[in-house]
Amino acid sequence: MSPERPRHHQRRPTYPLAHATRQKPRRIPLVLRVSKGSVHASIAVPVLLHSLFTVLIVYLDRHVGNIGLPALIIPSLSIVVGLMLVFRNSTSYDRFWSGRNCLTTIGTCVRNLTRSFLVSATPKPGEVLAEAEREDVEKTVCVLVAVLYAVKHNLRAEYNIPPASTLNGDGAGAGEGEVEQGITAAKAEYISLLPDHLVGFEDQGLSLPLQLTVLVEAYIRRAFERGWVHGPQASQLTVQVNTLVDAYGRMETIRSTPMPVAHLIHQKQVLALFNCVLPFATVDDFGWWAVPIVAIVAFTLYGIEGIGVQLEDPFGYDKNDIKMDGIIEDTRREVMVLLDAWKAKRSGSGMHGGMFE
Repeated sequence: MSPERPRHHQRRPTYPLAHATRQKPRRIPLVLRVSKGSVHASIAVPVLLHSLFTVLIVYLDRHVGNIGLPALIIPSLSIVVGLMLVFRNSTSYDRFWSGRNCLTTIGTCVRNLTRSFLVSATPKPGEVLAEAEREDVEKTVCVLVAVLYAVKHNLRAEYNIPPASTLNGDGAGAGEGEVEQGITAAKAEYISLLPDHLVGFEDQGLSLPLQLTVLVEAYIRRAFERGWVHGPQASQLTVQVNTLVDAYGRMETIRSTPMPVAHLIHQKQVLALFNCVLPFATVDDFGWWAVPIVAIVAFTLYGIEGIGVQLEDPFGYDKNDIKMDGIIEDTRREVMVLLDAWKAKRSGSGMHGGMFE
């Protein structure tokens, strides 16, 4: 007789997805949530203003004179508002989904390059890697992981490492304090992965991800010269680097290309116009009930627009943004486990789990 399944059995995420997957159940049903992950705070002001405007219209209609409009005007305006909001949200979600796919592409390239680098650098029986060659492999794999963090911080417009312009000669004098300040501002989560004495050129317009891919490409050339990879394989590794840079470029495009301002202006004006006309079209039929009706309609329409605004730039820290921190951390764990297994194989221990045989 099979054991009884727990009444509240819930599938737990596997370890490779530990950081990118939700690990705890939602305590509050989504229909009742008004804070975390919602856009209520950002739309509270326009909803309140339209509600107060409706109160004014109802009061004037009751105590001054009839100022209502035919309700037939609403369907015509609602079609326009609906089309504009659908376009805005579909475009914003497409940016969100494209950004997520680009991040997956970058992670896949890092995985492929790591696998190829470690396998090609695994010594044959009886061979021993030189210390310089071993350090070269380890540093290059760490650079691959650092690319992920550099991409994340660049998309968030965060500074990475001290720029080369802060170094004056031996780094002493006025530049020393600036370098120290830059190191303090550097991201501790991946600064140890970067090569020693690496300086950035972000102040001159060169992004750190591209700078790090130069180091990876240089390693491919050295691996070819050492005979670790043949010509077609080196070409395929270069293709992986090119794919990584292309995916990062597409993420930059999403980050640096906002919605056309003409569309944003017209959408805001049409949305405000519709919610301002709505009280005049509902006051005769609903009286004071027009106030909650307008509030509900404004809440719905402005909420849809607010979702589009959040999805437009999906690389930040908002609840609805891509979980870049968790995804990158999962990839780092995978790569580091592979690197540790490669080190164990090279040292002759049995801790490599049968890999690199």
